[in-house]
Amino acid sequence: MSTDQKSAAVERVVETRQSRMGRLLGVQITGVGSSVPENVVKNEHLAALGYDADWIVQRTGILQRRHAPDGMATSDLAAEAGRRCLENAGVAADDVDLLVLGTFTPDFLMPSAACLVQEKMGLRAPAFDLHAACASFAFALLTGMQFVATGCSRRVLVIGADCNSRVLNPEDKKTYPLFGDGAGAVLLAAGDKEQGALSYAVGSDGSGADLLWRPMGGTRTPYQADGAAKGLHFMAMEGRPIFKWAIRMLDETVNQVLEAAHVALDEVSLVIFHQANLRIINSAAKSLGMNKDRIFNNLDRYGNTSSASIPLALDEAYRQGRIARGDLILFSGFGAGLTWGTMLLRW
Repeated sequence: MSTDQKSAAVERVVETRQSRMGRLLGVQITGVGSSVPENVVKNEHLAALGYDADWIVQRTGILQRRHAPDGMATSDLAAEAGRRCLENAGVAADDVDLLVLGTFTPDFLMPSAACLVQEKMGLRAPAFDLHAACASFAFALLTGMQFVATGCSRRVLVIGADCNSRVLNPEDKKTYPLFGDGAGAVLLAAGDKEQGALSYAVGSDGSGADLLWRPMGGTRTPYQADGAAKGLHFMAMEGRPIFKWAIRMLDETVNQVLEAAHVALDEVSLVIFHQANLRIINSAAKSLGMNKDRIFNNLDRYGNTSSASIPLALDEAYRQGRIARGDLILFSGFGAGLTWGTMLLRW
């Protein structure tokens, strides 16, 4: 992208496109689990490499993140999160009959990371990846819920996992500090008629595809040594237009799902927005008039874990006793594509 193109991208205004609305009841979450690498990378560690630690905190709210060590890949984190989820649910691996893995950083372009996770966990179930960038878990959850609601599956394991540190350019000081690695999982099963998605809003807008992407490595621009020398295989992001779009999208879709479900904002027990940037979360909360005490954040400790963001937060919130049967949980995932998924879920 030329300098002029970059300037134009920064000034672009991405209009919010219409979401597909719906509801999906009769499904419940029966287990949760998560996994993050042990390696903690604090802002102070990045400061030693020439990064501005104060800028990172002021612009993002991130204090540290986790990076996978050599030899650990997305499937490893996903499998561990899945094991912990099944343990939490008290369900054996043989009882899972579908695995849906949301990720944009699979171990390989082929085969799917889900097949690797299936093998690592000893599952006897079909498995596939679903790629919607940072909205992957929201899309994967909705997909898994449909399998349960239609009776095609009895227990569906839905995992969101990404190893962002492997696709970031360490010299990109505005992007590299934002992301971390992790995985989160939920187990779905049939529930009563009041459980599930009281309302959801999902959508995509390909007009913003070049605002957050990896230019090289697919069939449009296959991997080449000279392109790699220019860093084209790394993630590239134009943060300003995405920042503005995300706030507008959250304001619009949250109001849509609440109105469709005939639920007032003060009836919602817990809110989990994609952990991308604290300024986005705070701006959206202010615009919506949300009580910040009901908003769950772990961004300061993990950074943006992409597909893992929401299930990792769900697991932590559940283990802290902040989620109980019958609670209304509002969450939204959003990212490259552009893609988004906002859901009001009764636990």
